[in-house]
Amino acid sequence: MKVVTFFVVGLLVHVVFFISIFDIYFTSPLVHGMSPQHVPLPPPAKRLVLFVADGLRADSFYKPDVNGTIRAPFLRNIIEEKGTWGISHTHVPTESRPGHVALIAGFYEDVSAVAKGWKENPVEFDSVFNESKHTWCWGSPDILPMFAKGASGDHVYTHTYPAESEDFASKDASRLDTWVFDEVKAFFSSAKGNESLLSRLHEEKNVFFLHLLGIDTNGHAHRPMSREYLENIMLVDDGISEIVSLMEDFFGNDGQTAYVFTSDHGMTNWGSHGAGHASETLTPLVAWGAGIQTAQRATTHPYEDQYQHEWKLDTLRRVDVNQADIAPLMSSLIGVPIPLNSVGVLPLDFLNNSQHFKAESMYANSIQILEQFKVKMTQKEETTLPFLFTPFPHLTESKQQDFLRHAKSLIHRGLYDEAILVCMQMITQAMEGLSYYHTYDRFFLGCSVVLGFVGWTSYVVLVILKTHASLRKPPGNRDLMSDRGLGRVFLCVGLVITVFLLVQASPCTYYVYCLLPVPVWYSVIKEIGTLLDLAQSAPSLPLCKCFGYFVLVTFGIELLVLSFFYRAVLSFGLLVLSLWPVASGLYFKAKTRSLTWVLSCLCLAMFPLMPVVGRESNVHFVTCAAALTLFNTLSYLLSTRRLSPLPHKDKQLFVAQMVHVVLCAYVLTSTHSSLQQKQGLPLFNQLVSWTTLVVSLLVPLLSSTRLFHRLMSILLSLVPTYLLLSTGYEALFPPVLSWLMFVWINIEQEAMTTGTLSKTELFRIDFSENIDITKIRQLKLDDIRRSYFFVFFIITAFFGTGNIASINSFDPASVYCFLTVFNPFVMGGLMMWKVLIPFVIVMCTFETIQVSTQLSSRSLFLLVLVISDMMALHFFFLVKDYGSWLDIGTSISHYVIVMSMTIFLMLLSIMTHILTSKRVFLGKKMKVHFK
Repeated sequence: MKVVTFFVVGLLVHVVFFISIFDIYFTSPLVHGMSPQHVPLPPPAKRLVLFVADGLRADSFYKPDVNGTIRAPFLRNIIEEKGTWGISHTHVPTESRPGHVALIAGFYEDVSAVAKGWKENPVEFDSVFNESKHTWCWGSPDILPMFAKGASGDHVYTHTYPAESEDFASKDASRLDTWVFDEVKAFFSSAKGNESLLSRLHEEKNVFFLHLLGIDTNGHAHRPMSREYLENIMLVDDGISEIVSLMEDFFGNDGQTAYVFTSDHGMTNWGSHGAGHASETLTPLVAWGAGIQTAQRATTHPYEDQYQHEWKLDTLRRVDVNQADIAPLMSSLIGVPIPLNSVGVLPLDFLNNSQHFKAESMYANSIQILEQFKVKMTQKEETTLPFLFTPFPHLTESKQQDFLRHAKSLIHRGLYDEAILVCMQMITQAMEGLSYYHTYDRFFLGCSVVLGFVGWTSYVVLVILKTHASLRKPPGNRDLMSDRGLGRVFLCVGLVITVFLLVQASPCTYYVYCLLPVPVWYSVIKEIGTLLDLAQSAPSLPLCKCFGYFVLVTFGIELLVLSFFYRAVLSFGLLVLSLWPVASGLYFKAKTRSLTWVLSCLCLAMFPLMPVVGRESNVHFVTCAAALTLFNTLSYLLSTRRLSPLPHKDKQLFVAQMVHVVLCAYVLTSTHSSLQQKQGLPLFNQLVSWTTLVVSLLVPLLSSTRLFHRLMSILLSLVPTYLLLSTGYEALFPPVLSWLMFVWINIEQEAMTTGTLSKTELFRIDFSENIDITKIRQLKLDDIRRSYFFVFFIITAFFGTGNIASINSFDPASVYCFLTVFNPFVMGGLMMWKVLIPFVIVMCTFETIQVSTQLSSRSLFLLVLVISDMMALHFFFLVKDYGSWLDIGTSISHYVIVMSMTIFLMLLSIMTHILTSKRVFLGKKMKVHFK
């Protein structure tokens, strides 16, 4: 197979593996075709007012300050006298859109919504707003439109401020909440002179939704412990007090208004959210008004935590709920059907109504969830062959009918408490059944993907053995079956699989996952002769040495897998790597380089032991990083002055790049100073930042094509962008990583036993020169070690200063030099480039080692591919169908990262081969031959 063809096929295979994890674990849970369920009794409230304080933590709201002063006196009074309170437990990802969907629609949205920026509906769904008679909303343009768009009809009215108002550099982000309160007041004032509007406002089943974003914005900009964040809580409390008074007066104190106050998610101490820390998942919930139970004294304390004592609320009954339970609560209060896709369970302890009403409401809740179960079961039964279909054993058709009769009978006989218990049991079983059918095909699809994965990895190993092992060819014909006969067998297998999927009316993606192993394993079986050659040559191979490498690499892969969960493992790995010169004997051959290797490894090992980036900002580290970068550059220029003098043009370029590093360090410092003084983002700083981002990709092309000159130019181009995206110690990471990479290039020359280059020759390697094909060597066992080093450094580059949470719930302060107005895609793209910059540094180093050690790119990359695929397969097996969504999501995210890294490497390899096989590099023809 040609090089480009091999890489393209490998790329397509890995793209399929990458997408498969989303099809298997992140398919939408929503189904359609259910009927709305009504409660046959009058509701306790005519209207509902929902306050959502975006980004409000439970402890920040409930806990008194150090002086014992309550931050929200009005709502505290409600808790102590008029309403019911508790904690609403959110789910990962703790973002605004999933949180609001859980609150208002009653289900936990699939993560595929992130592709829409958490703003639009990937799948249409029902909500409390949709079921209401009229809904009026005020707040953020990022949240309100999605519920208006998903509503049937035009009864959801939204009032939003401009998107530009969501500015993290704003002097006073609480003005977002002030805008909402002022708009609501103006709305009710204007309604008094509008008979049509006044009539609609006095109808039943109305909802008023106030989305308050100021707390979240202040938390991102100033942290949750800041004065701005805490004062914003007081402002919200005052605003809610005014709105409640206004509405009670407007509706004549008729006692028909229910109020719910909560939050969509919390926030970490360092001002981020998205992951599963308690500060992100615990949010306040306070309800009062019509149909809500008034404050009750606590007779027992069912919760093991000490929150009630810390919050001085241990004398009051606390009722915790899951976030999705709030949707059925609101539906019950105003008498609308529970949203069709809701998986929430009505929290009866919040209701102040008759047992009959509670029993009927629970019955409607259970039927609503049972309807979803029945639709899900029907869909799966229709797409599965009868003899292969296994129904959910705990909820058969007869058991469903028995439940309906029994629950209805208990309600008719007035045995309401028993009816409620029966409904709760039915809800539990229906939820288990929903999960059963939602994950019905996971094992089947997982086996198909694993079969393809193992087949591809086996094929790559066979290609390596065939190309580089120099195996003895045994005499005679080894073919067990002709290629034509083998092809016919696999063609029949593919046809059988296709017919099987057609009969079951399977989705298109199932064909890809199930048919992919067929050509992959066909290629493996075709190369089975290589294994026979290996067996024949076994007596002449250094089996002990091979086994030793196998054990070391296996241990190394397990170490890398463990590092995804515990960053400190990377420090241990670097400590082990620092001993390599001693273990290999290089120390006695090159003491200076070996000691430099040890020192650089130990310096880099400090980073994984530090806190995740973003938790504490300190721009002084950025200044130190700029100084360290300049020191490294000057040291390099002085050391190469005698061995490889710089042309005048390159000297000018390096000087300009060093000045640019200083400028970017100044821009970052001045930007943070300006924001702290609430003067906004200076236009000059913003222009410099965006110019730096664009220029950093082009400037290295102007530098010399000498090996170290080009690498130094790449470093000086990438570091300024990284500095602008840094807030603390992570700014030191690229200079230290680059130091280790330069040492790695030098020490690899000492590790070569044949064809060594002198130090002078290493400095004179030119990327634009023709490479002599006769000097290109075959793989050796030591190349396994080089490949592992590369994978280890890539993982270190990704997670040396953070983990997946630092990508998912990043600190917006990192992008303040570029923009301060909320824009999830631009901010996410900038953060992703920040993550990739160390990755690029390691990639360039590895490419240099391939050239300097006289090995083709394809050869060494095949070893890297095997190691990364083994890691990805390991993470695929770690994903389970049980456990918390945080545990499942963590394993999936790790698999996605490894697969993304592999795909990126393959793309780079394809580009490299196309460019180097017939490229023109700055006017110089360059031809590189591959083995």
